[in-house]
Amino acid sequence: MRKVIHKSEERGQANHGWLQAKHSFSFAQYFDPNKIQFGALRVLNDDIIAPSMGFGTHPHDNMEIITIPLSGVLKHRDSMGDNEWQEIKAGEVQLMSAGSGLQHSEINASTTEELKLFQIWIMPNEKNVKPRYDQAFFKTEDRQGQLQTLVTGFSSQEKGLKIHQDVTLSRIDLKENESFIYKLNDERNGVYTMVISGNIKVDKDNLNTRDAIGLSDIKDFNIEAKSNTELLFIEVPMF
Repeated sequence: MRKVIHKSEERGQANHGWLQAKHSFSFAQYFDPNKIQFGALRVLNDDIIAPSMGFGTHPHDNMEIITIPLSGVLKHRDSMGDNEWQEIKAGEVQLMSAGSGLQHSEINASTTEELKLFQIWIMPNEKNVKPRYDQAFFKTEDRQGQLQTLVTGFSSQEKGLKIHQDVTLSRIDLKENESFIYKLNDERNGVYTMVISGNIKVDKDNLNTRDAIGLSDIKDFNIEAKSNTELLFIEVPMF
């Protein structure tokens, strides 16, 4: 088994006034040679965006970009389709296959409340594809004590939003003292587990809110919830 642990307080941090960002991997002005990526997972940013603020129009290409609002409402528009603003609320997941290239903007839709979200970048297994956009709502009750699949690759038969990489993004909510065994879809993959909130024990390691653990060269692993806990799993090829 191979293991990396990223403690919450050890993440990269950026304070732009309107944006409070924490980076699990090297991003923008934050660089750590030991935190470039985890397999195909290139970016996991934990952002807090001030009311009515956000990112102006900017380009992307050849990246699978997944946004998970945790609280608040995100507004997004891009150079595809009619270029109208789309709202993505907490409980929804948004994905964008940048492919051959596009431009987009994203802002906090509220004038009074902060927007909190994860933004995840996955390196694709196919380049210069036609850009595409999708979003979907996922019920909280469907992840109580069981995996709820959010995103998979096009080759997967599982439900969920689809991207150009053989990944599985999923969530689970566990109650205090509840255990769960995560079984990998492919032994060549690794799993990056983010503790959205709560406390867990994996092997001999105790992890708290916003800590993360990356495991590879394993078939499965056991998680023990030490309190009510929300988890995000990102299973990716390790190349």
